[in-house]
Amino acid sequence: MTIAISGTTGITLDGQFNSASSMGFKNRIINGGMVLDQRNAGASVTPASSAYTLDRWQAVLNVASKFSVQQSSTTATGFSKSLVATSTSAYSIGASEYCLLQQSIEGFNIADLGWGTANAQTVTLSFQVRSSLTGTFGGVLANSNFSRCYPFTYTISSANTFESKTVTIAGDTSGTWDSTNGAGILVNFSLGSGSTVSGTAGAWAGTLYTSATGATSVVGTNGATFYITGVQLEKGSTATSFDYRPYGTELALCERYYWKSTVGTYNAIGSGVVVNSSTVSIYIKYPTTMRSAPTVSYSGTVYVLSVSSITVTSISASYAGNFSGRFDFVPSSAPTTGQGSILFTEQTGTNFVQATAEL
Repeated sequence: MTIAISGTTGITLDGQFNSASSMGFKNRIINGGMVLDQRNAGASVTPASSAYTLDRWQAVLNVASKFSVQQSSTTATGFSKSLVATSTSAYSIGASEYCLLQQSIEGFNIADLGWGTANAQTVTLSFQVRSSLTGTFGGVLANSNFSRCYPFTYTISSANTFESKTVTIAGDTSGTWDSTNGAGILVNFSLGSGSTVSGTAGAWAGTLYTSATGATSVVGTNGATFYITGVQLEKGSTATSFDYRPYGTELALCERYYWKSTVGTYNAIGSGVVVNSSTVSIYIKYPTTMRSAPTVSYSGTVYVLSVSSITVTSISASYAGNFSGRFDFVPSSAPTTGQGSILFTEQTGTNFVQATAEL
């Protein structure tokens, strides 16, 4: 779209302008360009059960280890990263089995759509996709418990070539859709779904569906690949250009749900005081306000520094809010009561502190 400003004729708009989605938080998907992978830093993971992979993207499955997920630099024009899922075997999916890539959108971020009411708004899902397979592929939009589901299809025509896809979906006037800090809309791309969890494309249903009937099963072919990036869900019946947000903005949006301490020499995470010989209370302020009080954990070697550095062996208690929290770390040897202390990690990727408040 081109905007021309003239002193005599005013403002002229040349091109497409979708007033329903061109202003504000247009794209309800977070990390749709797959640029953030805090957990794995580009390493491949093979989920044995449902688990988060790239930021905000969850592998949801009820049959273990049928595909791997990795951040990839093989991507569509205009994007630097994609998510690639790779089948680990030629698996014949069972009738009630499913393998999905899912993003759960927080209710606050879809409340204006009015789903579950007579004023439910139409949305458009657009994305860039590539696969080693061709044919009809499927997915589903659903509420938090899959009691309302909309199966959809799209076609991949050329193998190993990124293609642009668009699906327009009339808002659901029925069902219960969270509009607070719970799971609002679940956006799912199927890598394989059985016959009893596949439904007719293009219509809302009150049945648990994870894909559309007849869709291609990626996990059915050993080594098959499925790449996706540029995922956007926006209000309105027309797909507009991808909402490129600054990296720092996208990171902050992700950190509402998960953050991991960055790697660095003596990377300080929080400070506090030695309560007694077996407890060091550390106060941590999160990078951004989290969706809910998070679960804080650590991996590898983490230290508390008073007069000297002492490794910690566990977290004995947590008093977490969604803005900051106090966490009691157990030191491996007794520090002096009353001393100030800093929590820190050394400069390897295996040593970190993390907090999760995922949906």
